[in-house]
Amino acid sequence: MEPIITIRSLRKSYGSKEVLRDINLDVHKGEIIGYIGPNGAGKSTTVKIMLGLVGDHSGEIKIFGEDIRNGEVEYKKKIGYVPETAEIYENLTAREYLTFIAELYGMEYEAANKKAEKLMDLFGIKNVYDARISSYSKGMKQKTLVISALINDPDILFLDEPLSGMDANSVMVFKEVLAELARRGKTIFYSSHIMEVVEKISSRIILINNGEIVADGSFDDLKDRTMDSSLEKIFNQLTGFNEHEKIAKEIVATIEEVM
Repeated sequence: MEPIITIRSLRKSYGSKEVLRDINLDVHKGEIIGYIGPNGAGKSTTVKIMLGLVGDHSGEIKIFGEDIRNGEVEYKKKIGYVPETAEIYENLTAREYLTFIAELYGMEYEAANKKAEKLMDLFGIKNVYDARISSYSKGMKQKTLVISALINDPDILFLDEPLSGMDANSVMVFKEVLAELARRGKTIFYSSHIMEVVEKISSRIILINNGEIVADGSFDDLKDRTMDSSLEKIFNQLTGFNEHEKIAKEIVATIEEVM
């Protein structure tokens, strides 16, 4: 089966700093990819290049079998995206915002409005559907962003820290939503620093460090390779970060210190 995403020899630099170094990747339909790495490793840059938000890179990227450099934007209609830090039109109501986003995807207003209202209800925030987004809590804004990424029934979902600010019940529901979407053949590209979530939901974990892929496999594959029992320990071993305990003790000692 042809991969839904193909990346070959992807490189990207900002000035003299090379952010991505020869990334090669095949992603197949129905996979939940946990895309992890330290800050500055190149995770968000990879995703933004695939979305067409960042240019001036070398290498080849194909999505749905089409080279994204050919100028076509049709593939974006089959993609949903929740960025880590999103600019959301806070002066709009959720009804206005979600129907606007849906219409950009080519949906009719009535169908979009009906679906958005039902999703707001299922996420437990229907009571603020006609309130301005500026009045929302962080968790409510995040749920609205998630709905905006799901409303067009995308075939690929890019998620960058999507659970930020969500309550525990919503997190449980959302994890089940991702599992159900994957069962129905949707592909999910999930980037997060919350290792326990990545460990639980991902069918495949890709660890990027200093712009290079240093691990690629299921959680069990990575456990066998590193002989570690948790993704956090695997992450620390493969990225070379093993001073967390020492730094934590120094922080606490500094807090307790009488100046």
